[in-house]
Amino acid sequence: MSNAYLDAITKRRTQYALGRNVSQSKDEVTALVQEAIRQAPSSFNSQSSRAVILHGEQSIAFWDIVKEELRKIVPAEAFAATEGKINSFAAGTGTVLFYEDQDVVSGLQQNFPLYADNFPVWSEQASGIAQYAVWVALSQANIGASLQHYNPLPDAAVAAKWGVPASWKLRAQMPFGSNEAGFGEKTFIDDATRFIVAG
Repeated sequence: MSNAYLDAITKRRTQYALGRNVSQSKDEVTALVQEAIRQAPSSFNSQSSRAVILHGEQSIAFWDIVKEELRKIVPAEAFAATEGKINSFAAGTGTVLFYEDQDVVSGLQQNFPLYADNFPVWSEQASGIAQYAVWVALSQANIGASLQHYNPLPDAAVAAKWGVPASWKLRAQMPFGSNEAGFGEKTFIDDATRFIVAG
């Protein structure tokens, strides 16, 4: 079966070996990330997803913040491995910080009380879709990425440094850069375990 979209999502893989050999300009990468998030669907077309797009030294500064927050809680004897991992994320050309605007969520809860309990869940779903949309878009541009979740450790320091609105809640971080290594084989569980087909 030939399907351009399936080809695109098949290409998306986790890349931890990031470099700075990206051919696109910062403006081109920014536009790609913005358009992917813009086109990602959300419940009630709420468009609750937000992003901080960090390039170069700004991205490194973010991972320095994460590193220092981790230093406070990781045992000293284990910190070298943690530091190495964080440095691998900082080795790329940038990082996308994914947020959900809680003012949008609470506004929907007030306007549609019948669905109030669902809007936080739908917000998380919207965020996941936005993250995936960006990841696929980056992979189509031959830019490697991975998805990380160090929130809420750096939230306060990040908000202070980049002027992030108080209503924005950090949900994930996506370091990106050139693919400096290949990809291992992806394995799948048995279809009979995963799917029920009827009709």
